[in-house]
Amino acid sequence: MHLSLRAGERIYINGAVLRVDRKVTLELMNDVTFLLEQHVMQPEQATTPLRQLYFIVQIMLIEPAKAEQARNLFEKVQPQLMASFENAAVRAGLQRVHELVSSGKPFEALKTIRVLFPIEDEIVAAESRSSLATEEQEMEAR
Repeated sequence: MHLSLRAGERIYINGAVLRVDRKVTLELMNDVTFLLEQHVMQPEQATTPLRQLYFIVQIMLIEPAKAEQARNLFEKVQPQLMASFENAAVRAGLQRVHELVSSGKPFEALKTIRVLFPIEDEIVAAESRSSLATEEQEMEAR
């Protein structure tokens, strides 16, 4: 597998953080666990339930020493998310994420979660619009 990185870009490979000082192409010659910097979520970005789940799965990839702890947390959080979402696409995605994590494919699970972000964003926006409308109705009734 060939990966092209820009100057200053980071890549996380088997728990190590590498930063390149110039444009470079890496050829990965064997199976490794990696995550490109653009797909790494910072803690302050984990602001929604699915983003928090992404962060947990991400820890399994980029911090091998904490992988078991992150997996245990995933096993607690994932069923709670399944129970809290009514959207069929999100529920199917969460089921797929569980299958991928259970079969040792956290990288694929991250890709699946990223696909769910726009759906979650729309759900949050709709809930926000509904909440604002309710508040306006209550204010008018007073």
